[in-house]
Amino acid sequence: MTPLAQALLNPRRIALIGASADEQRLTARPQRYLRRHGFTGELFPVNPRATEVLGERAYASLAEIPGEIDFAYILLGTDNVEAQVAACAAHGIPVACVLADGFAEAGPEGAALQARVLAAAQSSGLRLLGPNSMGVVNLNARTALTTNAALEAEDLPAGRVALVSQSGSMMGALLSRGAARGLGFSHLIGTGNEADLTAGEIASLLLDDPDVDAVALFLEAIRAPDQMAAAAAKARDLNKPIIALKLGRSPFGAELATSHTGALAGSDAAADAFFRAHGILRVSMLESLLELPLLVAGRRAPARSHRAVSVMTTTGGGGALAVDALGVLGIEARKPDTKAATKLESAKFNAHARLLDLTLAGARPDRVMAALDALRAAEDTDLVLAVIGSSAQFRPKDAVAGIVEGVKVPGKPVAAFLAPQAEASLRLLAEAGIAAFRTAESAADCINAFCAWQAPRAIPELPAPAIMLPARPDEADARGVFAALGLDSPFAVMQDTPPDGMRYPVALKILSPDLAHKTEVGGVALNIADADALREAAAAMRARVTAAAPGAKITGMLVQPMAKGLAEAILGFRRDPEVGPVVLLGAGGVLSELHRDIALRLAPVDLDTAREMIAEVRALKPLSGWRNLPLGDLDALAQAVVAASRLASVEQVAEAEINPLIIGRPGEGVTVADAWVVLR
Repeated sequence: MTPLAQALLNPRRIALIGASADEQRLTARPQRYLRRHGFTGELFPVNPRATEVLGERAYASLAEIPGEIDFAYILLGTDNVEAQVAACAAHGIPVACVLADGFAEAGPEGAALQARVLAAAQSSGLRLLGPNSMGVVNLNARTALTTNAALEAEDLPAGRVALVSQSGSMMGALLSRGAARGLGFSHLIGTGNEADLTAGEIASLLLDDPDVDAVALFLEAIRAPDQMAAAAAKARDLNKPIIALKLGRSPFGAELATSHTGALAGSDAAADAFFRAHGILRVSMLESLLELPLLVAGRRAPARSHRAVSVMTTTGGGGALAVDALGVLGIEARKPDTKAATKLESAKFNAHARLLDLTLAGARPDRVMAALDALRAAEDTDLVLAVIGSSAQFRPKDAVAGIVEGVKVPGKPVAAFLAPQAEASLRLLAEAGIAAFRTAESAADCINAFCAWQAPRAIPELPAPAIMLPARPDEADARGVFAALGLDSPFAVMQDTPPDGMRYPVALKILSPDLAHKTEVGGVALNIADADALREAAAAMRARVTAAAPGAKITGMLVQPMAKGLAEAILGFRRDPEVGPVVLLGAGGVLSELHRDIALRLAPVDLDTAREMIAEVRALKPLSGWRNLPLGDLDALAQAVVAASRLASVEQVAEAEINPLIIGRPGEGVTVADAWVVLR
């Protein structure tokens, strides 16, 4: 264990700065909880108005405490934090935790205060947890160093899953929910604003602990993505999965997460791409953070996902409920393949249904074991889900005995969904290390995460293009960027006179660094037949745009031949504020933002990843020859995606987009119909 890990996760000499002698106050909780739950180390309450706090000697200041301190918990208000962090730094304390809020999440003044506090810590190598942190709990070491009221519980079961939460209150919520069903944690750590120590760095420390099998993350933002990626790579090497629940799937959730932590919020699709690229399992339900670890602990992402499961049930309705919930997420409850069917027939089961229904046989252990053995033999499914009915509530040992015994034979993962309220059965399954779900929806959420799980992917190193841009680029400049990437389509810039050698009919567009959406100001005209018509269209367009956007700078007009193709796509690049460069492919045209039919990955990407993205966009499926429709030039489209992703190495570009990118037939390539670029 590194010195940082020792001080953060298993401190033995703790200073409680601002500890209260009033047991009813929040600032008395850490001391009460530490002693209640069996902490055997030394505590040093710091309170200048008391000589004793809750039966232990108190000190007027840190300077009076003899010897070294491993960890200081600063329980004072926001205005006192900066001075106390400086005192911790002067004392040579390796880790300090700040409870108070009112920092980066409180606006510019709070952000400035947080920066000063961090600078004071960094002057001596002091590491900060928080601000806005509810502390550290290590249940194996009986260290309950927190203000979270969930620690009022008399008994706290220890487990082998570590929780890192940016929300302190959710630490307690998950602790109590887990305890109710016999699921414990090894550690619970609240990271708050993450001014210094981040969820990724702490996850990496936890993965080194031999008592940790998996790390669960409750995130409001992805900070320090490089540290999170490093933790994910370590998790892969150690077969200790990382599971994340991240807020921000809705714009309202993203807004609240941002205001709570003071972090910049990126797009949820970018977060999804980040988790996918780095082999982090993502769930969408709170229960899933409790239920998924047992399914994946000690495992690696499968080399191939079938997005299909085998389902056996002792309750017809419960089984159908599970099949339906899985289907909503695109996971098929699949009929037994030849190998599984052969074993089922020999055991006198119906071998041809999508749902193996054992309702009449009930949960007899021998029959359940035989069914599991057969279904685990299937070569086209990812796991087996056993659905148990009322017997789980009234005869728990009998109801789950077949599952518990069946999984003792190594093989394909097995999970269980218990249709009734069946706490005893849930506990028995948890003790056996079997993932068990309370609801069909949480079962589907966890299984979906498991089926989407991939090994971390290396980001390819692609050569950086040489690109120079003016301070305020227009569409012609944007087209120059994409031309440098290999996406060159013919166009000309026109001032007053139509360009020579142009192939008609043409499209005419206003050029302005101020107008990203030209159609909204009348800045686009299509199918112009000849030079005379072009001259007239240009004069009329200048008048329209000047009237509609009088403040916009007009740099000229862009003329390009009309292009036809089989489909239109949007191809974009963006530096996401959370995860960095991403590339996007989706259904193109003026309705692209409405449809949100997109695929998104961290940039840059290789050709295989680009082809995956194309396959995910529903609007592009006809181009693969679907129902004998004409084939599109998907090779050229994949190369275009790779090309656009190379903008990751062009630091001056914040965003860039082609919309639409017109896709022709095989051999015809793709055509840039409109382009835009935004500088950082």
